Amino acid sequence: SALITACEKGGQWEKAMEIFDELQQRGLKPNITTYNALISACEKGGQSAKALELFAEWQQRGLEPDIITYSALISACEKGGEWEKALELFDQLQQ
Repeated sequence: SALITACEKGGQWEKAMEIFDELQQRGLKPNITTYNALISACEKGGQSAKALELFAEWQQRGLEPDIITYSALISACEKGGEWEKALELFDQLQQ
C-alpha cells in the first residue's frame, strides 16, 4: 500500500496500477488501504472510470468502503463530470 500511495502522491496512476497487478500476481490480496490508495491515484490522474471499475471489483470481493473511499470516488466523479454518479455515491455513504 505504501508504494501505491507513493505513486499516487507522484501522480503516477499507471505505475500504481502496475504495482497493484503485480502484487495480485504474487498472490497478495488487496485490502481497504490498498484499494483506497489505488482509487486515489486514479482520481488524481483523472481516471474516474478506472476508479469506479476498481470500486466495483472491491464490492465483488465483499470489502466494505469507508469515508476515504467515498471521498476519493466522489472527487473522481467530479473531475470526470459524472455528477449523477457522485450523487449516487453520496447517497450510498449516508446509508
